[in-house]
Amino acid sequence: MIKSLKHVAFSLALLLACSSAVLADGNAFTPLNFDDASYGGNQKSVNSTTSVTSAQDMPGNSKMQNAILELDNAQVDVRNELLNYKAKYSDIDAQYKLIKAERKALNQQVKAIEKRIKQIDKAKEKIRKNML
Repeated sequence: MIKSLKHVAFSLALLLACSSAVLADGNAFTPLNFDDASYGGNQKSVNSTTSVTSAQDMPGNSKMQNAILELDNAQVDVRNELLNYKAKYSDIDAQYKLIKAERKALNQQVKAIEKRIKQIDKAKEKIRKNML
């Protein structure tokens, strides 16, 4: 039941998203030099000086272009932020690897010194046993 309801909601959302292009202002199928007076019984010769507008002059297109530019700018900002985080990550990763290698070297030195102390303790014990 819920699954089919989700499918219906998704289909409705998709239908609304696609239908918004059909119902948009500045429909491309509207004639640009449409004149109601030229269809009456009285036909006059009308010299039309209306030029064909480009896609940029249509109402609503400037808003869409501004929205696209804003999205492009936002995308650039997000990519720059990603580059900053990647740079920070690589710096911290390099520090981590350096500290890890340093820790490993210090651990080996500590083990070597502990081993040496044990050898000295064993040597002292042997000398004490030999003295008695």
